[in-house]
Amino acid sequence: MADIREYKCPACGGAMEFDSKTQKMKCPYCDTVADLSDFEETQSEKTASKEGAEQGETQEAAEEGAMMLYVCESCGGEILADKTTGATSCPYCGNKVVMKGQFDGALRPDYIIPFKKDKKQAKEAYRKHLEGKKFLPGVFKQQNHIDEIKGVYVPFWIFDLKAKADFSYHAEKTRVWVSNDIEYTEHENFEVKRAGTVEFEKVPADGSKKMDDTLMESVEPYDFKEAVPFRMAYMAGYLADRYDVPKEECIGRAKKRIRRSTEREFRNTVKGYHVIDQEKANMEIKDQAKYALYPVWILNTTWKDKKYIFAMNGQTGKIVGDLPADNGAFWRFVAMWGAGIGLVLYALLWVFMVLL
Repeated sequence: MADIREYKCPACGGAMEFDSKTQKMKCPYCDTVADLSDFEETQSEKTASKEGAEQGETQEAAEEGAMMLYVCESCGGEILADKTTGATSCPYCGNKVVMKGQFDGALRPDYIIPFKKDKKQAKEAYRKHLEGKKFLPGVFKQQNHIDEIKGVYVPFWIFDLKAKADFSYHAEKTRVWVSNDIEYTEHENFEVKRAGTVEFEKVPADGSKKMDDTLMESVEPYDFKEAVPFRMAYMAGYLADRYDVPKEECIGRAKKRIRRSTEREFRNTVKGYHVIDQEKANMEIKDQAKYALYPVWILNTTWKDKKYIFAMNGQTGKIVGDLPADNGAFWRFVAMWGAGIGLVLYALLWVFMVLL
């Protein structure tokens, strides 16, 4: 069986968690608070393992199913998780555990951005997200409830990219004037060239197959200035996954993003023309990658048998997610505005007729 790490409170033995408000380790049972560095130094690294033929059979079966088997040190319950799970909770006692081997050696992240927003703030952000939505079904607000809310450290590849670009544009200028009752048109064609280098720092691309790429891009940006060297204690009390999408697969998404940005920036330097068409674009992109864990709150809710997923940036509080629309409310809104506009036009017509 694989090894896990639990962070025990030195006062009561309860499971310590990383507190996003104080940025320290805190016991939710007796409120004991400990500095992260001091706490890690005093904690003994315990492993949960069993020997013998039973262990070999269980581990072999788990590996065959692309799953890993762990044992909770608090209650002895078995925890079955997939190969990418880095931190989870015991299904029997709820104790939060960190899978040690998932973040060792080559799998160890370079950086982590600790959670700055807690679960209460995530719920409040969700509530505010529903406010002011004109076409949101009223029943959705009244009957809707959050099925699940979880704080997850999502694996990201962080790229530093340098784009050396060379662009060629076809541009046109047109001038029209009249002289001696004769209209003249002057049409000029230009070949415009632009070349240079653009550098991009800390471009993220999520490295988890479980997470929707568009959703993860939507909760950006993150402030990388608050990233710190990875320490396992930051994951205490949260869920986490290690990457299962290698950087070689993620770099394509990152390059696509910076390619669009580079084309836009160079295009914006071509001014003073009436028509501008890009003809050629040569771009050489060099990259360097780091591995980091970013904080995300995931909220799941169900309405009319359809699941809706919301994500909140665990650092900034930015929340995104699709909402259902009430078609009836939309058409009532259109009809109301149509009636209002018709009434105004009728009043103007009446005034016009009176004045005549």
